[in-house]
Formats: sequence, C-alpha cells, structure tokens
Amino acid sequence: MQFKLGKTAASALAIAIALAVPVSSASAAMVQENEQEQISWDLTDLYPTLDAWNAERERINTEIQTIAQYQGTLGDSAESLLAAFDAISAINKEAARVFIYASLGGDEDLRNADGQERLGLARSMFAALGQQTAFIAPEILEVGGEKIEAFIAQEAGLTKHAFQLRDILRQKQYTLGGEAESVLANAGEVLSGPQRIYTLLSTAGIPWPKVTLANEQVITLNQAAYTRYRAVQNRQDRKKVFDTFWKTWKTYESPFGQTLDTLVRTHIFTAKSRGYENSLEQAVSNSNVPTDVYRALVNAANANLPSMHRYLKLRQRMMGLPDLHYYDIYPETTQLDTEFSVEEATKLTLESLAPFGDEYLTLLEQGLSADWMHVYPQPGKRSGAYMQGAGYDVHPYVLLNYNKGFEDVSTFSHEWGHAVHTLLARANNPYETYSYTTFTAELASTTNEVLLQEYMLAKDLSDEERLYYIDRALEGIRGTFFRQTMFAEFELKIHEMAEAGEALSGRRMTEVYLDLLKKYHGHDEGVMNIDDAYAIEWAYIPHFYFNFYVYQYATSISGGTMFAERMLAGDATARDDYINTLKAGGSEYPHPLLVKAGVDLTSDLPYTTLINRMNRLMDEAEEILDRMGK
Repeated sequence: MQFKLGKTAASALAIAIALAVPVSSASAAMVQENEQEQISWDLTDLYPTLDAWNAERERINTEIQTIAQYQGTLGDSAESLLAAFDAISAINKEAARVFIYASLGGDEDLRNADGQERLGLARSMFAALGQQTAFIAPEILEVGGEKIEAFIAQEAGLTKHAFQLRDILRQKQYTLGGEAESVLANAGEVLSGPQRIYTLLSTAGIPWPKVTLANEQVITLNQAAYTRYRAVQNRQDRKKVFDTFWKTWKTYESPFGQTLDTLVRTHIFTAKSRGYENSLEQAVSNSNVPTDVYRALVNAANANLPSMHRYLKLRQRMMGLPDLHYYDIYPETTQLDTEFSVEEATKLTLESLAPFGDEYLTLLEQGLSADWMHVYPQPGKRSGAYMQGAGYDVHPYVLLNYNKGFEDVSTFSHEWGHAVHTLLARANNPYETYSYTTFTAELASTTNEVLLQEYMLAKDLSDEERLYYIDRALEGIRGTFFRQTMFAEFELKIHEMAEAGEALSGRRMTEVYLDLLKKYHGHDEGVMNIDDAYAIEWAYIPHFYFNFYVYQYATSISGGTMFAERMLAGDATARDDYINTLKAGGSEYPHPLLVKAGVDLTSDLPYTTLINRMNRLMDEAEEILDRMGK
C-alpha cells in the first residue's frame, strides 16, 4: 500500500503492514516440534535490545505530538511544505521499524503475553499517528493543485513527495474537511470493531466438537484440525469432518451474519461519507485500480467455468471416485515420496528463477545467505508464511513453517519473491515511494511459483512424478484463481445487496454463498455435489474482513502466469518488463504500471493465458492417466 498521510488510523498502520504479505497452506498450519535446530532471523538488525526498542517507541510517541506544529503551514511556502512532509515521513519510517520488531518478535510465540502487549503498544502508536496526521489531506486540497505544483517545481526536495501530493489532489472529491477527516480518523478503531469481534468469536467463542475417526483417533475439531483432517484419504473421515465442523459453524450463523453485515455497512458508511458511488469504488481507490479490473476478473472466471469443471472431473478420475462431493476438494490426488531440505529448496528456487537474470539472482542469493528467515514450525509460532518488508533501512524478513514437502518449497519461493521485490523497490526508490500495493505484490510471488512448477516439469520425470507436479499446478489455479474469484464475487454481491437496501442476515449470506458454490463447482451440471449444510463456509473465511482484498490473488496469478509464459516462450522484452515493474515499487499506480509492462487486467488476455495453461496441463494429465490405465 502506498505511503498515506492522515485519512484514518488504519491507513497509518498500513504503512507498516503493507509489505507483510501472508500465504497459508495446510502444511504451514500444522505447528509441531522439529528435530532440526531452528533457523531464525536476527532481530538485532532492527534494535540491539528490547530496552533500545522501548526507548525508540517512547521517542516516536513524543515526536508524533510535534506534528501539530505543521498544521496550517503547508501552503506557506515550498520550504514549509517540505519541512512538514520530511518530518512526518521520518516519523512514519521509524514507527514502521518499531512495529515490525514487535510484530516479528510476537509471531515467534503467540502465547507470550509480553510479546502481544508490545504489539498492542505499537498499534496504539500508529493509531495516534493517524489521528495527528488527519489534517494533511484537507489542508493540501485547500492549498490547491496549482500552488502545490508550483512548490514541487520550485523545491527539488519535494520530488520524493510529489507522488503522494498528487495522489491527495487526485482524491479531492473524496476528501472531507479537516474536522470531518479528524472524526473519521478517530472512528478508525470503532469501524474496525467487526474484524476484532470476528477474530474473537472464531477463535475463542466456539466450543469445538470432538470427532472419532475410522482409526479410533479422537480429535478436537478446531480450525487447525479441520485444515489438517479435511484432506485425509479416508473418504468417510472427510465427510464426518465436514459434517461436524460446518454443523458447528451453522450454530453461529446469526452472530457471524450480524458481524459481517456490520462490516459491510461500515464500508458503505465510509464510501457514502466520502462521496464514492459504491463500496467497491472506495475500496480500490487508494491504489487507483479501476473497478473494471474487478468486474473483468469475475466475468473471466465465470466464462471459464467449463475448465474448472473439467479439472474437478479430472480429480474424480485420479481419486477413483464414483461421484464427487465438496468434501473431496482437499485431499491430494497424487503423492510424492520425496522430502526437500531447506538447502534443496534454496537450490531449486535459484535454478528455477534463472529467467530473471543476474540482477535478481544476486539479490536473492544475498538474502538467502543472511539471517532473514524464521524457518521451522515450533509451539506457539504463528502459522502460515509471510514476508515483512516495511523496514526500509534494514532488510526484508521471511516467516515460514517449513515441513519439507514440495508445497513448502513453493511457499519458500513465493515468499522470497516478495523479499526480492522489496529489495528492488528499495534500491530504486526513496522511502516515500518504495512501498508497493498488494495488487503488484502477489505478482512477484505467483510468477515464482509458476516458474518453479515449469522447472520441475522440464526434468526427466516418471509419469507418476509428472502427474504430481501437474496436479500441484492445477490445484494452485483452482485455489488461487477460481476459489478466490468466487470469494470476490460473494463479497461484491453482499455489498451490492446492502447498497440496494436489501436486508443481510446470516441465513441470506448462506443462500448467496450456496448459489456460488454450486455454480463454481458444477452442481447443476452433475460435476460435484454441493450439500446445503456446507454453505456456511462463508462465515469461516477471514479474508471477507479485509475489504475487497481477495480479488488481488486471482488477478496476480493471472498476471504472474502471463509474465512467466512470456519469459519461457523467449519473449525478449518480458524479463525487463517484469523487473522494471518490481523496481517501480510504489512510484506509479499499479494498473497503468502493469499495462505498460504488457499486462492489462481489464482485458481478457491475462485470464485466457492462465486458462490456456490450465487446459494444456489437463491435456497432459489425461494422456498420462490413459497410459497408466486409470
């Protein structure tokens, strides 16, 4: 997310978390002891001691209170404008460093109350920063574009702030007066209430049931257990897990519906308050992404549902099932009896990314040789994986939960894609314009995954091995393109319903989600049976609390596949287009930046490129299955 000044407390906090890009997998969600000695990051690169962190946090809290002196001065002269923006930028940069020290330290062990308290202190610091900078945008607008442009031309030091200043001016019609902006900033914590309620209710408010599996194992079916056991090979166990888990969630349909409805209405409130046409327009406005991108994605997914249905029938064939149910969506259809050490993951990542060239690989090797990663699962550690790149004067950090499977290698490459993106953006931009949006961030990771898959498929493999890697690639397309677009379509539908004055309830959301589940999975066409009881799944998805966020995963796998396909096909310009996109950081708006690089996500081409690859992989999988007599 771009460096933003003073719309809400949340926008200030986003400076620090914008480059903490998460990805989850089933293996990453399993916290376990490891025989290996933990490979961990060196947080002393941020602060040498906890006392030093505390001292810096207190200093920044004091500095935040000095921001008020700049109110009313922004239009006095180019020098006064530069002084204000330089000072606030410096506070933001150091505040981000304070935040990530607390965040990274806390994620090592979420059970540690001291670590969580430090993170709370860092969040409060950002809330104060958002409140103190709420005057900036209204005052810049009052000064006016003509005078601001004259200041930029007059004072060279304002060059690094020019993008932000012009971005404020771009959003003039959606920016309120100083008093109203201050009210919205102060309301930030209240408006984020639904997210906090969802987190509390979904993690601590549900009494999880116990299930006895076919092997007599008794499990407590919480969210982590569901993630693990929904993918077991025993079909009756899978059905029991689904039936029990979703029956439990169904009990809470009304409170989760009320929570999500309240969130939707906070989005509508903010959009109306600022004068946006609708919630979608408001959500994508900060990144200046056209709403046409969102709608083009949804249209493309719907147009290509026959390929999704073909893949599901292929899964059925590979699993040897007489029919297909929603509880058959997660188990692996192929097995690979191979473990990959971290050293092997490093080697495969470097070799598969050779098309990026020496500049990229040099930065990757630099990072891989340093103490920037926290690698293995351990008790209390945050699940999943992410890259945290908000420490401009330090380096990126990578959190993994590495379990030696191929999916872990893919996640390894994914997160290092984010890390090198950050290194390239930082090397080519000042702090004020290096922080890129999620819209481009996921390109840097999904392109890596596609290149890794194609690298493995280029090897001399047995039919069984080829089928495994093809299956992993196809499952990535299903999960990242079709599933995330289904989420995006659900999110858009419930917002449009509320905006049209329709009542939203948990029951109504279940009905909407059920229709989408059936459409995307070919229920009416006889492809997969969708049991009504499973449509409560919407209540389980945390991404619906991130305000039109998930669509970016689907656009990114489409754009990333297009970049990878161009490079592998020998397109002479593809590598430079890609690297230049990463180098741009946040110095340009993401949509025109990608259009300049040959990837227009309002057009059909990126989506047809992805689907063509999907169909090509399915062609080969069917040929292999024919040879194997399956």
